[in-house]
Amino acid sequence: MSRLPAQLPLGVGLRDDATFANFLPADNASLVAHLKHQLTPQGETYLYLWGQAGTGRSHLLQAACHAASDNDKRALYLPLADLGHFPPLMLEDIERLDLVAIDDLECVAGRKRWEEALFHAFNRLRDAGKCLVIAASASPRQVGVQLPDLASRLGWGVTYHVQPLDDGKRLEALQLRAKARGMQLPEDVARYILHRGPRELAELCRAMEVLDQASLSAQRKLTIPFVKQSLGW
Repeated sequence: MSRLPAQLPLGVGLRDDATFANFLPADNASLVAHLKHQLTPQGETYLYLWGQAGTGRSHLLQAACHAASDNDKRALYLPLADLGHFPPLMLEDIERLDLVAIDDLECVAGRKRWEEALFHAFNRLRDAGKCLVIAASASPRQVGVQLPDLASRLGWGVTYHVQPLDDGKRLEALQLRAKARGMQLPEDVARYILHRGPRELAELCRAMEVLDQASLSAQRKLTIPFVKQSLGW
């Protein structure tokens, strides 16, 4: 994330691997294209994306922040699952940023102070012509926001339902992550990991981090026996 002046709010650090290059678009190609072009003159200033856990919502928001930083824009990632128990002070002055990515909106839905702060932040960003992307587990109408004015604002932009990957695409996504780490992941090993590992892609990617470290330490290629030994499956 690009360096911010001291008076501007600070979000949570971005995962290094949460980039567009590491995300398999599949049925979400239009969403990814909109996120990539959000900061251009032709881009949509406000996007709302929602979907079930493990579909890559958080990855995409962080990827948008990485892309903004790479283009000398100031971006802020705010995962409300981690920050929602604090007062919403980090929303002050955010209109001075180029892109604000708010994750896990459902975690503060129904909380008056947070909803009012989000409403005013939304208006300030819009008036300043800055970009906002919000992610949640449910659509704008179903996320549980109680403040009518905020509920109305949430439906103003382009809304995307993030589509999950089928098993074939999950295998492709796993191999993409392995390639990004410089690892060779044979198809039989990838299928074993998908069959024996957790369903959520984020958890599978964390398993790949473990395997990467284990492979480097042991100077071993990825095989099914080595995966069993390293992950305890």
